[in-house]
Amino acid sequence: MNPTTEPTFDVALFGEAMMLLVADRPGPLEDATAFLKRTAGAETNVAIGLARMGFTVGWASRLGSDSMARYLLASMRAEGIDCSHVVCDPAQRTGFQFKGRVTDGSDPPVEYHRKGSAASLMTPADIDEPWLRSARHLHATGVFAAVSASTLATSIRTMEIARAAGRTISFDTNLRPTLWESRAAMVAAINGLAARADWVLPGIEEGEILTGETAPEPVAAFYRAQGAKLVVVKLGADGAYYDSDVAGTGRVPGFPVAQVVDTVGAGDGFAAGVVSALLEGKSVPEAVRRGAWIGARAVQVLGDTEGLPTRAQLQEAGL
Repeated sequence: MNPTTEPTFDVALFGEAMMLLVADRPGPLEDATAFLKRTAGAETNVAIGLARMGFTVGWASRLGSDSMARYLLASMRAEGIDCSHVVCDPAQRTGFQFKGRVTDGSDPPVEYHRKGSAASLMTPADIDEPWLRSARHLHATGVFAAVSASTLATSIRTMEIARAAGRTISFDTNLRPTLWESRAAMVAAINGLAARADWVLPGIEEGEILTGETAPEPVAAFYRAQGAKLVVVKLGADGAYYDSDVAGTGRVPGFPVAQVVDTVGAGDGFAAGVVSALLEGKSVPEAVRRGAWIGARAVQVLGDTEGLPTRAQLQEAGL
């Protein structure tokens, strides 16, 4: 397939999905006596967000063949996500995680059980290249790249294929320091991936780690100098700053939130908002505003995806 071939679906994503167990009460995880079952995964959160807004989405991954895998597949298919490129390997296991509850708006404690999971064993050989080239857009994150050396290689290869096919690529830096062998290795790998993307979406704290800069303007300038056509720096409650080829620079304010319930997944909601709007041809300020609105919704709910809106809810909000 050459770059002029018409895409057959909107967005491709590669990444690990995990079963999420959310504690029934605030406090240390060991004090919880019951847990609520949810899905988790940076890439699948974005996939769900895009699918709810009406985009055709394909997700590629590996799972075990256990009950957790069946739960995850059923959940993704129920959202309308194409899971035909998810391999269920009976010799491997599905990753899972525990998440605590907080009442002060801080980041909740999270405990991962993903080392050696089926998804961590993905390699570039798992990429169906014609399928990937048939996507209009590739969304990638720093999480999948961090899981193992082979998933990093897979992340790089997916971006190379999409770039060669003339597709747009978005990249959420989404740092997971505990998954990397060192901070230096993380910074080098994440910045290398960002250099392959059209749209780069770092958080301000991540930007400081990755670039050494403490303000959004120089963080954005760093990635623009690497070739990004658009950089959106997430500023939490303060909204976001953007630097773009077509729209110049600017800020979009955050949306007020009555109570922060759970901050996990807010960045994924933001990414779904920005990517969806840009794929619809909306302006950069409009795209960033949609991202900020979805991010604000995401912090007001317990799980990673409950705040992701449907197309009808998006239209009702005028976004």
